[in-house]
Amino acid sequence: MEEELTMSIEKMISEHPEVGGEDNPSLGMAVRHAMHCAAICNSCADACSAEDMDMRRCIRLCMDCSDVCTATYRVASRRTDHNRQLIRTMLAACIEACDICRAECEMHEHAHCHRCAAMCGECSVDCRDALIMLNQEVHAEA
Repeated sequence: MEEELTMSIEKMISEHPEVGGEDNPSLGMAVRHAMHCAAICNSCADACSAEDMDMRRCIRLCMDCSDVCTATYRVASRRTDHNRQLIRTMLAACIEACDICRAECEMHEHAHCHRCAAMCGECSVDCRDALIMLNQEVHAEA
């Protein structure tokens, strides 16, 4: 099922009339992982709320990361007019949110926090790669 979703996201982006077959695979990967990260961070925040210890900071950071990842994948999957500057800004915000959330979740011994930290790390790496590619595109056009 994940493969089907993955392929459909990348195909959807590549089939956009303004992409014209010249899609950015690293951006497609960032979109996919931002979607997954949003869901996992949301789930981790909920799981943290059921823990017996004070997890307020972790809950807050997971919720923030989930919201930023959601906004990022939504903006980055829109290709009309190539709004690269906004996509670059969103990717940078996603990297920051993921790095902060990952650091917090790594401090806890809960399995859900470890899973969240790993996903945040993957998302951050993919967003960095996509940001590098977008920067290269922008500089090539200048």
